[in-house]
Amino acid sequence: MAIHPHDRIGTADRRWTPAPHTEEELLDGTLRGGMAGVVSHPMDNVLWKIGMLCDGEPDSQFGLAGVDVMSRQEVLALVGGASGFEPDPFVRWGPVRVRPEPILAECRAMGDRLALACEREERIVLATGHPTGLIQLWAELGRVLERLGCTILRPADGVTWEEPERRVPRRQIRYLNGGVAVLTDRASARHTHNPRPMQIMLEEATPDLVIADHGFAGAAIQAGIDTVSVADVNDPALIVAKAQGRTEVVVVMDDNVRPEAYWPCYQAACERLPLDRLSASAR
Repeated sequence: MAIHPHDRIGTADRRWTPAPHTEEELLDGTLRGGMAGVVSHPMDNVLWKIGMLCDGEPDSQFGLAGVDVMSRQEVLALVGGASGFEPDPFVRWGPVRVRPEPILAECRAMGDRLALACEREERIVLATGHPTGLIQLWAELGRVLERLGCTILRPADGVTWEEPERRVPRRQIRYLNGGVAVLTDRASARHTHNPRPMQIMLEEATPDLVIADHGFAGAAIQAGIDTVSVADVNDPALIVAKAQGRTEVVVVMDDNVRPEAYWPCYQAACERLPLDRLSASAR
């Protein structure tokens, strides 16, 4: 029986307990959750953001140098290839449809890298520029990785600085939901593309692996830190970095659906983890 985004058993949410699922359940979950299917950014927005990247607009680059060297059509082809759709150069409006199969495939590739982290007992940093979307996925992965021998770092926790050009200039790094770094204004978590928070974090610690998105991921990749990440179809910088061979795992999907909807991504990644260690430790 499929476990859908609204299903709960008592107070325990089984979607976030690693367990076998059929491929149909996971594919259906990505569609129901909104990560796949018709996503929230239409083609005109995708093309506009690709143009910004190619024009060298800093907010679109996520702290990555050299991601503005391709043509708009080349970047669109990369986005389409990662999302499972064939771009039409004559279509500039209308919905963008992301296929669920590439999402699960890349989540399993992420799981392979996380399994290696468990084998090596690596030091990991978790961070999100989309605290209303990806934070639960990163937090739940962090919890299981910690149980499997990894160390979750919290560098620069509480570090505060000023960005005078902002309407609310005060910025601070905080860790939420079990160790996921977010950018705040000391009152609210902020959506951000800014690479500066991760740059500050890396001044304090050098993790073996970063699990992140947006500028947190871009800054880590730029610094040469092994990184697995998520990118939306209208934020192509990380996709370009992967095509350049600078990072290996970038899951391309809608990155701002309800946090609990990402359970299929969690389950697909966990398929690759040495979960038998958890059973052994419980005996």
